[in-house]
Amino acid sequence: MNQSPLLNKFLNAPRPVKRAISIVYDCVAITLSFYLAYTLRMGTVTIDIDRALLGCWLFTLAVSIFVFIRTGLYRAILRYMTQQAMLTIVMGILISSIAMATSGFFLHAFLPRSVPIIYIFTSLILIGIPRVAFRNIIHMLIPKGNVKVIIYGAGESGNNLAAQLESSPEFNPVAFVDDNRKLQGSVLRGLTVYHPHKLASLIEEHGVTRILLALGNISRQERIRIIRYLEPLLVQVQTIPPVTDIVKGIARINELRNIQIEDLLGRDPVAPNMSLMEKNTTGKVVMVTGAGGSIGSELCRQLILLQPLKIVLFEQNEFNLYKIEKTLSETIKTKELKTELVPLLGSVQNKSLLNMVMRQFDIHIIYHAAAYKHVPIVEHNLIEGIKNNLFGTKYVAEAALENRVHSFVLISTDKAVRPTNIMGATKRLAEMFIQNIAERSSSTTFSMVRFGNVLDSSGSVVPRFREQLKNGESITVTHKDIVRYFMTISEAAQLVIQSASLAQGGEVFVLDMGEPVKIADLAREMALLAGYSIKDENNPNGDIDIKYTGLRPGEKLYEELLCGENCEGTQHPRIMRANEKKITEEEMEKLFRNAYEYCEAYKIQELHALIIDSGVEFNPVYELNDLLYKTRKDNQKKLVLVSSNDEKRLLAE
Repeated sequence: MNQSPLLNKFLNAPRPVKRAISIVYDCVAITLSFYLAYTLRMGTVTIDIDRALLGCWLFTLAVSIFVFIRTGLYRAILRYMTQQAMLTIVMGILISSIAMATSGFFLHAFLPRSVPIIYIFTSLILIGIPRVAFRNIIHMLIPKGNVKVIIYGAGESGNNLAAQLESSPEFNPVAFVDDNRKLQGSVLRGLTVYHPHKLASLIEEHGVTRILLALGNISRQERIRIIRYLEPLLVQVQTIPPVTDIVKGIARINELRNIQIEDLLGRDPVAPNMSLMEKNTTGKVVMVTGAGGSIGSELCRQLILLQPLKIVLFEQNEFNLYKIEKTLSETIKTKELKTELVPLLGSVQNKSLLNMVMRQFDIHIIYHAAAYKHVPIVEHNLIEGIKNNLFGTKYVAEAALENRVHSFVLISTDKAVRPTNIMGATKRLAEMFIQNIAERSSSTTFSMVRFGNVLDSSGSVVPRFREQLKNGESITVTHKDIVRYFMTISEAAQLVIQSASLAQGGEVFVLDMGEPVKIADLAREMALLAGYSIKDENNPNGDIDIKYTGLRPGEKLYEELLCGENCEGTQHPRIMRANEKKITEEEMEKLFRNAYEYCEAYKIQELHALIIDSGVEFNPVYELNDLLYKTRKDNQKKLVLVSSNDEKRLLAE
């Protein structure tokens, strides 16, 4: 339905003009209400107006308009009239009626006692009903959105969402559903509330393409149950922001977002222990290596809220450093923090730079997150993986010890446990070095934190699956039985910060990652949440298929978090302390000496053999995959082949 030009002109008029029109209308309505109340009581259409009665009318009019202004009635937008606005009108009319009776008494006006009571009803009719009627007419004339939706949740959140969507140019709510039997069958904002088992028929009947969750404060388990119940319906599921964000003003109720896989994998959060969070951070100078990476940047975002004196952002990628510095600067400005940011470009393999930074800025704690972590990339670049992950850790740790840094935390990975790939082996070797240096240190507390996959970190399957779904491509999974541990990036960062406060020296802290997740199930669930059906043998006409590509070099079917069985709890329910086996200082020195020699001489095969014999339980499931080594080997084969052919040609001659 098209809006009339006159309606458009009124709706688009400046706010002061609309308020002036409302005030003029209310003056007329109050005058008419006064007249009707008086004539209804006296049984005549004429009134003998004297000075006292005129004064009574003027006083009533002035008080009424003043009360309406003070209570914000004229700030309310007519087309969005709420229950609160109607209560304001009722309260204003009651005060107006009292003003009428009071002025009549003091001015000695001829005003029967029943007139103010009749005036209440005439005012409600002339002031309240037109506003409600105007709102309903506007809603009927404004075109409905094309996207038909069902709101799941008929409580306060659902009611507020429906109110916001009434004027939405995009969404058109057609029904509510709710698990509360007391609400089922009732009508809320003109929409019937149904039982959830009616969803399939409602979707088909109305052509619904989205379900909007407005569930309020319910448990995560209940929320997960509802989301999983909606998955087979093959419609897009969206949700309102968390209630806490709406209350704080961070988000608005109509800022809908897609259901993320994090909503299903995440656990009920454990509130961080603020004394542990603040112990090594608040008022201190903190350094984060790899500050622009996925883990490093989240650490920085969590640390800035704890108000350290300075954060030294150490990063070798210029663009990543720019991004995290910009993000943190905006946080400092928004929250009026006094933390100083020090963005430094540099490599963890630059020993002199590391020493200068720690000495110059008097670092209190280092979070060493700089590492090459993508398994296939490191598998193809053995020497650079060793240099960055192993020697980089060595140089940062030694600089920390030399400059008497209070605490050093190595960010490690579950791939370091009985590694089957170069990346995991380098991280386990780095752990063993930190264990070794911790025994020699009396000034610096060294520790390590080991955890599994972090949702939405760079290289994680979740953003890759999301991109494939967005492009309508097949979802690629390496193996149908592959499983992984997952944790939200914010929870991982908080647990790392708290682990640092629990360290006494040389510990490997292991984070409780919850239950492992089957990657094939993860892919299927993400597709269903996006409203796609799975194409398989049972459903050949589905939207998206899942392709199994085979395990990549160095990839495990299952990940582990512990090398041994020696693990104990800490004062935090999700942080455990593991006591892993170590190697002697002499063995460590020999290993580093040989590794350095092989790296400098590009003796890739010897370096690979050294890692296997290093005691990290490295069990490669593939042959050496370094690209330089393979290319050199292929070239040697070609040379041998050419030499052999030349020899055959000479013999023939």
